[in-house]
Amino acid sequence: MNAATRSGGLKPPTKKKGGFKPPLLGLLATLFVLRALPCCAEPVLVGSKKFTESYVLGEIAKRKLYDTPEGAEHRQGMGGTIILWEALRAGQIEVYPEYTGTIAEEILKANRRLSVKELRDALEKFGVGITEPLGFNNTYALVMRRSEAQRFGLRTISDLRNHPELKFGLTHEFLDRQDGWQPLARRYQLNPPNVVGIDHALGYAALVNGSIDVKDAYSTDAKIGDYDLVTLDDDLQFFPRYDSVFLYRLSLSLKAITCLHTLEGTIDDQKMIQLNAEAERTKNYTRAADLYFRDAASPQTRSIGESFAHKLWRWTSRHLELAGISLLLSILVGVPLGIAASRGGALGQAILSVTGAVQTIPSLALLALLVPVPFFGISPRTAIAALFLYGLLPIVRNTATGLQDIAQPIRESAIALGLEPSARLWKIYLPIASRTILGGIKTSAVINIGTATLAALIGAGGLGEPILSGLNLNDHVTILEGAIPAAVLALLVQWSFELLDRLLIPKGLRL
Repeated sequence: MNAATRSGGLKPPTKKKGGFKPPLLGLLATLFVLRALPCCAEPVLVGSKKFTESYVLGEIAKRKLYDTPEGAEHRQGMGGTIILWEALRAGQIEVYPEYTGTIAEEILKANRRLSVKELRDALEKFGVGITEPLGFNNTYALVMRRSEAQRFGLRTISDLRNHPELKFGLTHEFLDRQDGWQPLARRYQLNPPNVVGIDHALGYAALVNGSIDVKDAYSTDAKIGDYDLVTLDDDLQFFPRYDSVFLYRLSLSLKAITCLHTLEGTIDDQKMIQLNAEAERTKNYTRAADLYFRDAASPQTRSIGESFAHKLWRWTSRHLELAGISLLLSILVGVPLGIAASRGGALGQAILSVTGAVQTIPSLALLALLVPVPFFGISPRTAIAALFLYGLLPIVRNTATGLQDIAQPIRESAIALGLEPSARLWKIYLPIASRTILGGIKTSAVINIGTATLAALIGAGGLGEPILSGLNLNDHVTILEGAIPAAVLALLVQWSFELLDRLLIPKGLRL
């Protein structure tokens, strides 16, 4: 946008030599160059689901793979089963921990229980391999406070039929799984009126404070013992075995695959509970991995935990990349759409209606809707696309409003100068509306900084990573490791746009 000057009368602006280049674009260019620098070999990308045990197993796999020629990187807490599976198939991750029951029920949609050999044969068709079980069975379970179970005399899941007044708090994935709540309720003839969806980690806090009475859990969760909970007996043997394994892409190097197979049979149920407890006690998944290698008498006992400074740089650079690219796209598309909308008519109303409707879609739903779309999938592209769509409305509406609010006498003066319509737009109207347009861009930028934290839910990284990890561990310090830098970024963006106001808004329009 060219800067225009207004002193007394309305004059065509003089063009300055060497236009201003916003510092944010320069910062983004630097980030892209750094990310594009070649390295000896791409690291093996290890994914994990959004609960403690998966984080810990992901760290163990990363440690095992660290000394391979490729090295390894752990993308923590990427979400649920389908997100991790699609990411593995698409090559956006190369390894992640999974469970045999989940593979059979949720991924392969089998109507019977499958052996590891049958799973291996079926997975090969997708270019995916599987290790033998690691040694423990982490099956689903329903848990209650011990005091409540004793008060009602509850020992089995069948006993719940006699107490419909109990409140159930179940994870969202469990509510929708083929081996989850609906088939379980049919098998046990349960029909409680109070069933709500809740995050896995937050569900434990709700169970302890009495907000809910029954929760789904994993049998190796350390919190079952920590909170003195009772596991109800699966007396009708509904749940299959959930032996822990690693899934990996068959395109991995032989050295990396061999490293993964060395983990087979090395973790029993009690050991996994101990590792989960260590992670939640220390609020550190790397410490839990240290405990595994120390007790396994492995020669690979040195800690390779990432320093906080390095993690902060990785989170922040990815966050800026996501928010910056999406904001740039929103500006490039939003300003022309706002110009078109400012002319009114059916087209203008349609533009404002569509961009307004996009804003009403919940951010999580928008991410989920974009994941199955070709080209997007589980990648930063999906997060950038969602942020781009969210950033459009403030820019489109403010551009349209700023242009529509230009007084009629000014329009008539611009015509009297003999300027062509395009010249009137670029040299007169846009500079006069620049304050309002920049206000929309500023609002869009701040929205993008905050909403970009949700990108971690699909493995796109950013400052949402420590926030999700902290929620899982119920650790406020870890949450703040992501929340505070995100707030600082928002303030820096605000300050940057204050500078842009001085550079891009005509002097006569500044207060």
